[in-house]
This record gives sequence, C-alpha cells and structure tokens, in this order.
Amino acid sequence: MSPSTATAPRRSADKRRSGSTAARRRQRAVRRRRGLLVLAVAAACAIGVVLAMPLFRKAVNEFTLPLSYSDVIRQQAAQKHLDPALVAGVIYAETKFDARTSAAGAEGLMQILPQTAEFLAHRSGATNFRTSDLSTPEVNIAYGSYYLRYLLDEYDNNKVEALAAYNGGEANVTRWVNEHGHKLTVAQIPFAETRDYVKRVLSAERSYRHAYPSELGYR
Repeated sequence: MSPSTATAPRRSADKRRSGSTAARRRQRAVRRRRGLLVLAVAAACAIGVVLAMPLFRKAVNEFTLPLSYSDVIRQQAAQKHLDPALVAGVIYAETKFDARTSAAGAEGLMQILPQTAEFLAHRSGATNFRTSDLSTPEVNIAYGSYYLRYLLDEYDNNKVEALAAYNGGEANVTRWVNEHGHKLTVAQIPFAETRDYVKRVLSAERSYRHAYPSELGYR
C-alpha cells in the first residue's frame, strides 16, 4: 500500500472531524444569537412595562377613583381653606363625579339641595343665584366647598361631625353630639347611612391624596 493510499482514510476522518467542529461552532453561534435576541426582547418588554405603568395606573385610577374639574377643586379648596382631597372625597361619595339629581332633589356633583344652596347664597351675600345654576359643575363645587367650610366652622373643625352633618343634617348631628357630651366619633353615628358615608369620604380623601398629588396641588 502506498503512503498516499494509507493516509487517505485519515484525511477523510480529519475532514469529518473538522466539519463536525465547524457545525458545532455554527450551532453555538446560532444559540448565542437566539439567546441575545431573547434577552433583547425581554429587555424591550421590561422597558415597555416600565414606560406603560404610569399610563396603566392612570387608567386604573380614572376607572376606580375618577377625578374631574381638578383645577376648580384646587381653586375652591384654596379659597375656602380646605384640603382638596377632602372636596374630591365628598364628590366621590356623593356622585363619583357623575353629576345627577337625586330623588330628594339634590343637584350636581356635590348633591346640594336647592334650599341649602339658597341659604348659602344668602349667607355669602350672593344676589344673582338661581337654583338652576347648581347643574353647572363650577358653581356646584363652589357651593359644596362653601358648605363644607361652613360645617367645619360650625363643628370646630371636627371633620367627622362636619361630614355627618353634610349627609345627615345639622340638627341630627347637634343632637348626637349633645347626647354624647363630647366630640362624635364615626362609630357613634347612629344612622348607618351617615356612618357609612363618613367612612367613604374619609377613605376616598386618603386615596385621592395618594393617587392625584399633582392634580390636586400637593406637588
């Protein structure tokens, strides 16, 4: 057997080994590219989620904790020395920012009774007020904020008593306070509807302060 004939099988084996090695390298390169592609897609998705989170939170807030007329709320709260989140909380508890007329005749976002509005108009010196104005959100928020300020002044800035009076009437709250002989707590409100109302407003106030700090002027 000649030397050239003897080495032919070895050359063939070397070529196969070389081809196999090259194939493995190509496979590794393909796997690396696929891995990099997966990482890139995952990173892009993560960035997308981070960028979308504020929009998602905003959409959730608008659905579960709506807010409209924030500029009017800020303005009226500043004028009446109120926490804007408290005004928003009252609106949420009354109508969830969906203005309507109640079965009792209360009007607008903050559910002001015409007779209450007339009392407030007289007290504030307004001369051209008409009850139909309560359907205007800006007017309704102004009167509702004025009423909140009035009730807080009446009850020495006791928020529980003021909110209870907003819902259950001053006469009832004054009687409850006199019966207990001290500041009224939420648990001591005998009307279940009024007690639940006060709880809703206080809870919503905290939620609005946390969810809408910019819109309500906290920063």
